[in-house]
Amino acid sequence: MSLKRLFQMMLVLTVLIGAVVPAFAQDGGDKKAVTDDDVNNVARKLYCPVCENIPLDVCGTTACAQWRDEIRILLEEGQTPEQVINDFVNRFGDRVVGTPVDPTLRALSLVTPWVISALAFGGALFVFFRWRGEKIKQLKREGANPPPVSFSESDDFRARLERDLAARR
Repeated sequence: MSLKRLFQMMLVLTVLIGAVVPAFAQDGGDKKAVTDDDVNNVARKLYCPVCENIPLDVCGTTACAQWRDEIRILLEEGQTPEQVINDFVNRFGDRVVGTPVDPTLRALSLVTPWVISALAFGGALFVFFRWRGEKIKQLKREGANPPPVSFSESDDFRARLERDLAARR
């Protein structure tokens, strides 16, 4: 083998290795860059474990910062926001979400206040119309039996009224 031929083979081998090495350095592009907005969109649906009724995205406690970091890690691993929320619910219970995840409990918690309000409104209407009906019955009873009017008092008043009107003319 000649030196020229060996040099050409080494050159080809170097070019091939140079082309292949960057391809191995690629991570496959599976990981998506997770932004703070992505983390906050998930954190907005969760509640602080320390504070009461404060969403995770606005809470400043250390526990919330750790949870947001954990959300970022789970999203970078390729989990969907729903999977992240379900993971937190499985580990910490329904208290981390505003409404229960179970469809039956969710429907019950959302419908119950409306049902109670409708029953209270219906009860108030019933009482209102009942009181109104009693008042109407009382007025009818009083109208059927008007108190006796003394005709002498009425006649005296009428006579005085007519005299006053005649005097003004």
